[in-house]
Amino acid sequence: MNFRKYTPPHGGCLSRLHGKQKIQYIWDYYKLPIVICLIFIYIIGYTLYGHFSEKDTLLYTGLVNVSAGGQLTDELNGGFLDFLGASPSKTELKLYAGLYLTDNPDDPNHEYTYASRIKIIASIDDEQLDVVLMDKEAFDAFSQSGYLCNIENLLHEAKPEAAAEWKPYLTTNTVILEDNTEDMMLDESLSYQAVTEEFPMGLLLSQKGLIKEAGFEDDVYLGVIKNSPRMDMAAEYIEYLYSEK
Repeated sequence: MNFRKYTPPHGGCLSRLHGKQKIQYIWDYYKLPIVICLIFIYIIGYTLYGHFSEKDTLLYTGLVNVSAGGQLTDELNGGFLDFLGASPSKTELKLYAGLYLTDNPDDPNHEYTYASRIKIIASIDDEQLDVVLMDKEAFDAFSQSGYLCNIENLLHEAKPEAAAEWKPYLTTNTVILEDNTEDMMLDESLSYQAVTEEFPMGLLLSQKGLIKEAGFEDDVYLGVIKNSPRMDMAAEYIEYLYSEK
């Protein structure tokens, strides 16, 4: 019985090829597994890059009815990281700008209100809005909707040694716990009635620190969203905003 030596398919042919011919031969016969392998390597590399380059978000902040220039934006963002001594390559502060709220239908920017409301509500539901800097109209809207925490209690718990320093800037507002708005829509003869509660929901920012130095004509208020999981960091942000340079 005669035995023949086994030769892998195309093996002899491949050994006789050189240079571009060998590359073309490999590509013609193995292009599919090569492409699959390259895609797999790309996915693994992209995933690893995203994992190691992802920054830790320390705080989510929103500017509502407040416009900040480039310098102030840098101070509200990167300046806070410097204050903490945090690394900009590993940490960040998310700053939502351009949010606008108004109940005045004649306001020229009224058309932006709906989109801003959707953005604000979605961010609160996703726990991606912690601190809000706003004018009086927005402060009233956030307060009435019940979005803001008792900021006096927050500061007593997080910064008891500095609570007295912030007391002159505490601002009380009203939350609507329940009202008869829906009943009024069905019966126009009814008068508006509401159950409300008042407590310190904000801090007046425009009398001291960073916001005062920015020179806003109108008052600017700060509120902390009551479902924020970053209350301690919000207190640090308050301390930064009130610090004197």
